[in-house]
Amino acid sequence: MTDRNPVLRVVPGPTDINANGHIFGGWVLSQMDIAAGIVASRRANGSVATVAIEGMTFISPIHLRDIISVFAEVERVGRTSMGIRIEVIATRGREAQEIKVTEGLFTFVALDENNRPRPVEPA
Repeated sequence: MTDRNPVLRVVPGPTDINANGHIFGGWVLSQMDIAAGIVASRRANGSVATVAIEGMTFISPIHLRDIISVFAEVERVGRTSMGIRIEVIATRGREAQEIKVTEGLFTFVALDENNRPRPVEPA
C-alpha cells in the first residue's frame, strides 16, 4: 500500500474490545497520540504537549487481531506549535488486507524546562 514506515505498530488485545466486539476508540486515540508525540518531540527537539485534536474521523472499526500501523508526519509548524497528521491502517486476516481505519490532525506545543510554550526552530 505504501512505502512509508509507521511510527508505531501494535496489535490490540482482548482488554481493548468494547461491547460491540470492536476496539475502543479511546485506545486508538491513545496510540495516535503516542505516535504524534514521538514525531512532534523529534521536530521540536524536546518536550511537547498535545493541545488539540482536530478533524478526528473514525472510518472503519478495528477488530481483535488486526495489526495497527500508525503513520505520522509534520503537516505544519507555527511559532510554538506544530500540526501532526496521523493515519491509522489496519492489516487484517491471512490475506493481509490493508484498511484505513482512522485519521486526524493533532496539534502539539513545544515546551521549555518550566513547561511553558517555547519557539520551534525553523526547519
